[in-house]
Amino acid sequence: MTRLPTPLWLVLALLLLVGGCASRPINRPITHADPNSGYRLVTRPQYLTADENLVILAFSGGGTRAAAFSYGVLEFLRNTEVVGPKGKSRLLDHVGVVTGVSGGSFTALAYGLYGDKLFDDYVQRFLKRDVQAEITSRSFSPTYWPSLWSSGWGRSELAADLYDEILFNGATFGDLNRGNGPFIIVSATDISTGARLPFTQTTFDALCTDLNAIRLSRAAAASSAVPVVLSPITLNNYGGTCGYVPPAWIKPFVDSVDPPRPAARATRHLKEEAEFEDGVNRPYIHVVDGGVSDNRGMRSVLDSLEIMEALQSIDQPTPLDHIRRIIVFVVNSLSSPKTEWDKSEAPPGPLQILVKAAGVPIDHYSYEATELLRDKQAQWQSMRRIRESLAFFANKDRAITTALRTPDTSIYAIDVSFAQLTDQAELDYLNEQTTSFSLSGEAVDRLRAAAGKIIMASPEFQRLLRDVGGRIVTAPTRAGAAATVPAAR
Repeated sequence: MTRLPTPLWLVLALLLLVGGCASRPINRPITHADPNSGYRLVTRPQYLTADENLVILAFSGGGTRAAAFSYGVLEFLRNTEVVGPKGKSRLLDHVGVVTGVSGGSFTALAYGLYGDKLFDDYVQRFLKRDVQAEITSRSFSPTYWPSLWSSGWGRSELAADLYDEILFNGATFGDLNRGNGPFIIVSATDISTGARLPFTQTTFDALCTDLNAIRLSRAAAASSAVPVVLSPITLNNYGGTCGYVPPAWIKPFVDSVDPPRPAARATRHLKEEAEFEDGVNRPYIHVVDGGVSDNRGMRSVLDSLEIMEALQSIDQPTPLDHIRRIIVFVVNSLSSPKTEWDKSEAPPGPLQILVKAAGVPIDHYSYEATELLRDKQAQWQSMRRIRESLAFFANKDRAITTALRTPDTSIYAIDVSFAQLTDQAELDYLNEQTTSFSLSGEAVDRLRAAAGKIIMASPEFQRLLRDVGGRIVTAPTRAGAAATVPAAR
């Protein structure tokens, strides 16, 4: 019997299958959780600095729309010079913490990695690039099919490799840890429990995993892994093998019958982290878009403030001992495109309903998170006034002194959102920009410019300038030139 030759196309397909398969990256375990090492807030230079101003940036989700809008905020802060009692400084120099989810995570991580060098090429390298088309092209390319068919290596891993090539150049959290930039917190969502998973060593201690070895591109891919559209990112869970224990400062709050109020959020987050410690029953953690659990990156901000407040309440060292002002820029690129649904008797289709149903609850919670920040601001102000009015009695009664202990720190909650625009035509234009990783060059430029306009018009931002006794001496204009803009008096 004559043996027929194997078709050439089959030979090529088999070679491609053998040579092209990829396995997902395996996160590295640690044998000992050291609370004084790794990429965490308390190891960052900003935590120990004597700077009396702390700027926190919270970058929301929203694809390239969010990345461009948050980049516009960085540009504004770089080009805004505050002249105060201690001389001149850029607002950007006071940034100590940046949180980011989904699209905002790219700008946050890239700024943490490159610092001022980001302003050289980020616009052309990422913002004005059709990243979505490149992901789609690779998904339909036979070159990547074997990898996509591999177990555990999905579209998000494909996207992570692309992000590495065009933006992050193989950098890891170890590179962030060795740098002197602000502390970057990007988050994903544990799809099993709905818990937020921040990419910090504090959280990864519970997983008994070395965050320093994880690529920034993979964190960005996890934070932007929109369910259904992109696949989850899978992490190996070694929880329970490295001797991890919760931080010592939390003990007075969890052991007390009536724990002090400031640690409520922090203790809840620690309980969520405790679920990661069960590496036996949960050997794998699958995470998706961080916007599912926190679309504005505000939970990390609120948790950080509460931890600092809790530490101060039990006489532990905290940045609140020297920080006089915490300035939070809530950078929200939420868009509200108009629909014609209510003009038709026929209801919207299943996919439209799915998208809307997923987004509306997230957006409503995001609004509440910003209001919680303002509540914290009002609470600290009220407690300070009460303490000042009872100063005489507090000096004589330790119980009153303890009860009235509250930070001598002012919070400035600066809302940077499309809704703050007074130009209706510009508002309508920005609201129509889709949540994707592909925007026109014009849309990117208008998003960048809008961020500066919104900040300049913010009453809370003007209050900040008055309180620091400073003024803006340079500010970006649409043409990129500098303009002298005195602070409101």
